[in-house]
Amino acid sequence: MENKKIQDTIVSSIRIPALTLESGEILKDINLVYERSGNINGPVILICHALTGNHLVSGDDDQPGWWAGLVGPGCYIDTNEFQIISFNVLGGCDGSTGPASLSPITGKRYGPDFPEITIRDMVSAQHTALQTLGIKKLEAVIGGSLGGMQALEWGLMFPQFVQKIFPLAVTPELSDYGIAFNHIGIRSIENDPHWNNGYYEENCEIKGLEIARMAGMVTYRTGALFAERFTRGQNNQQFEVQSYLDYQGNKLRSRFDANSYLTLLRAMNTHDIKRGREDWKELLANLPCELIGISYDGDLIYEQASLKVLTEIIPDSTHYFIPTVFGHDGFLVEFEKWGGIIQSHLTKLKVKGASVFKY
Repeated sequence: MENKKIQDTIVSSIRIPALTLESGEILKDINLVYERSGNINGPVILICHALTGNHLVSGDDDQPGWWAGLVGPGCYIDTNEFQIISFNVLGGCDGSTGPASLSPITGKRYGPDFPEITIRDMVSAQHTALQTLGIKKLEAVIGGSLGGMQALEWGLMFPQFVQKIFPLAVTPELSDYGIAFNHIGIRSIENDPHWNNGYYEENCEIKGLEIARMAGMVTYRTGALFAERFTRGQNNQQFEVQSYLDYQGNKLRSRFDANSYLTLLRAMNTHDIKRGREDWKELLANLPCELIGISYDGDLIYEQASLKVLTEIIPDSTHYFIPTVFGHDGFLVEFEKWGGIIQSHLTKLKVKGASVFKY
């Protein structure tokens, strides 16, 4: 009998009555929005999004997802073979509970009163949601940047629940350099004249969010790519690279909650797989799931050598290095360079050219 296929991508939500955070605080009446697509009888893959991403991985014809082309029918992550689930993270602002949500206690927006969360809190919420959905095993967890942090924690927190983890464009801990850029973003928002200690009236008033986004954009791509794309070109007496950054900053301000942005930046700052784990090397040495790490040339924040160290400890692990001018954003583009690596590890098929990138 043929496996039943899900013809359309489904977007829905799931309620978690209560979740105890790492801080010990109990967050009640949590809502997690998710996208679900692919073969309903196939192995389940969880995909975790980056800082300003969301749950829309596949999307549809009207609104393609952020990994459309990598994920889909006949793609590297083939929805004819696998079932794909992606959540908007806890603390996000695309439907999941976060600072822009209404508190069940006050009936008002959480705003700055939303509790501080960690990467591990995000993973705990997803694990609870998957169990509620009746999913007892994951074939893989895949994610880049903030999503890669979640993938690493999935392997350590629930190693029996997942077969493979694919951390992309990430390191075992966020570097001081990464924390420094996050600090610039946090301060630019908090020093905005309309900030009002986080109790702002309208998100669109927070110009500091634009500056935070610009600082981030400079780290996401390489100087070589900026030079190639803009060549010091000018338009209306402004350099094109300036117009580009202005556009990106304004675009984010129109769609992303400033309090949520701060919440997620601070969560990223907590990322350190060694934190609170004195036996972390032993945990890694006995990890039952397979780790496949991918790093990208020119990534300013997440250096390839740091991720590669894990493959020297974890028995069943591999690290790949992708030459690219896109730097950190390499995990969002040029799927033809590295999509075959994921495909080969998911299907155990030899993909031509994949070994070229092994590091």
